[in-house]
Parts: sequence; C-alpha cells; structure tokens
Amino acid sequence: MFNGSIVALVTPFSGDTIDESALRGLVRYHLENGTHGIVPVGTTGESPTLTHDEHNRVVDIVATEVAGQVPVIAGAGSNNPAEAIAFTNHAAKVGADGTLHVMGYYNRPNQEGIYRHFKALNAATHLPVIVYNIPPRAVIDIQPETMARLATLDHVVGVKDGTCDLSRPLAERQLIDKSFCFLSGEDATSLAYNANGGTGSISVTANIAPTLCAEMQTACQENDFARALAIQQRLMPLHTALFLDPSPGGAKYACALLGLCAPECRLPIVEPTDDTKRAIKDAMRGLGLI
Repeated sequence: MFNGSIVALVTPFSGDTIDESALRGLVRYHLENGTHGIVPVGTTGESPTLTHDEHNRVVDIVATEVAGQVPVIAGAGSNNPAEAIAFTNHAAKVGADGTLHVMGYYNRPNQEGIYRHFKALNAATHLPVIVYNIPPRAVIDIQPETMARLATLDHVVGVKDGTCDLSRPLAERQLIDKSFCFLSGEDATSLAYNANGGTGSISVTANIAPTLCAEMQTACQENDFARALAIQQRLMPLHTALFLDPSPGGAKYACALLGLCAPECRLPIVEPTDDTKRAIKDAMRGLGLI
C-alpha cells in the first residue's frame, strides 16, 4: 500500500507562524521530483512544538495540495490515545490516506499496553495505520512478537522502523502473514533495510534530494541493488551531514539553500553549527544540488 521514497516533510515557519505558501511549494516540489508519498507533521515536521490547530492545518494543506496524486500519511501519534484518535479523525476528515503513530514516549507502556493503545486506535478509525517504532526517541521498543500481534488488527498495515536493527524486518516477516509495509526510518541504512525485506523509506534526506531518493527506492523495487548501492553511496555524505546536529535543523538549512523555505526551527531545536553547515553545503555540491 505504501512504498518507495516517502518524505518526512519539514514544516516551514515564518516567525511564529506556519508559512503556508512555502508549505504548498514544498508539496509541489515533491510532486514534481518523483517523491512517492508525503508524511506531514512527523518528528521532522516538528510536531512536538505545533499547536493542535497548527498540526491539523498542516495536514489539511498537504492533503489538499496533493489531491490524491501520491499517498499522504499524516503524523498522528501521541502517548495519549485520545489525542492520537483526535488527530487521526481529523486526518480522515481532510482526505489523508493513512496515519503514522509513534507512542509510548515518557509513559513507557509494556508490550500489552502498546497493543491495547493500537487496538483502541484501530477501533476508532478506518484509515490505514503505520506503527512508528523508534526506541532511541520513544525509549520503548515494540518487539517483533508485538508487531505481529498489531498486524492482526484490521487497519494496521505497516511499520516505520527506527530501531537501527537491520535484522528486524527479517524477524517480523517470519511472524506476519499478511501484506505489510516495512518502511525504514533511517536514511543511512534504508538500502540495507530493503535488502532484508523492506519496501521503502520515510526519509529526511528526501526533503533535499527527492529525485535521487526516489530513484534509489525504485531501483530496490526493481531488484537492481547494484544501481541502488551506487545512488546510496552518492547520497551518504548528505545522509550523514543532515544529522550532525539535531534534526530537522540540518534539513531546514538545506531546504533554505534550495530556496524552498526559511531555515527557522522552533525551540528547543536550534540552527546547525557552522561546521555542520559546511558539511551540508559540501554534500549538496557533491550531488550537484547547489
């Protein structure tokens, strides 16, 4: 259902407000450059520092601008099930194609609590649900056996895997017997993740190099891993540079170099250091982006 290069879209700001014109421009940029899907208001979209109204407005604008041309998977996750359901219901109302759900940060449920969270969400929506498993940020790890249990829920259709464990898709595929989307949540290992059974990536780097990221994912889908490796090797300096400082500072700085939006982030994310800026510029020049 969801595969290929799916961008974890930045949220552009102008002062204290969302830059709606730049946001629409970002969506058009991705539609014109081969991106296979768009995730608004995920971590890269600075969802923790958006108000509920801002969160919903971004999803509304993205879904309207995309108008069905590629899937829109709205970030809707929360460690509060009621909030997650409210974000999900709004995403359905404005035409999103699915929702992405991180959960468990700070309150740290056990595996049974994780299952019941998604069971409640499943009962409240008709939209496809992608489970976001990212222990480095959320502290908890959704174990393969729990992921398989979640996959038995009607609307849970895939995972965004931020575990940094490249054996994880192999373990989960042995336990899940339905069609399921295995999406990498880490650009640097997305090719290796695909080689172990992944079907795509929710990508930060795609904000800056959408065409190359899409070409790499397409090569994987065509089982041309030699071509995919050649592209990934070219992208690797950019993958690395964008995460030298906390994301999405680097991604927004790079987008600003492309004239796509201002580099502004909301606190506590601050602008990249001068060394990081130089590394991002060098990587982008190496790809011919600037």
